[in-house]
Amino acid sequence: HVQLVESGGGLVQPGGSLRLSCAASGLIFRIDAMSWYRQAPGKQRELVATITARGRANYADAMKGRFIISRDSAKNTVSLEMRSLSPEDTAIYYCNAALSRIGEPVSDNYWGQGTQVTVSS
Repeated sequence: HVQLVESGGGLVQPGGSLRLSCAASGLIFRIDAMSWYRQAPGKQRELVATITARGRANYADAMKGRFIISRDSAKNTVSLEMRSLSPEDTAIYYCNAALSRIGEPVSDNYWGQGTQVTVSS
């Protein structure tokens, strides 16, 4: 059994910052890429940022220069530092991990339950 749990969401004013965290737990053998996605009301889920096992980060264009993804592979955690937030960043943010479980040879995608981020004055 594998679980991803996000934390750190909430209400923030435009121009403000917020830090999200996600911890993976369970019978994990190896975690490959870890990512953050978001889904705004009435819109499809979209990729925010990805970080590989080696620490290489990639961002969606709208997040470049404002968001920073990082991970602690020893603790199976991934974080997202968000700056210069605007109302357009309001969404549910989901953690995703491509990982393999102990005793299983293949990698699969796992999702957290999501954390709400609301940017409003």
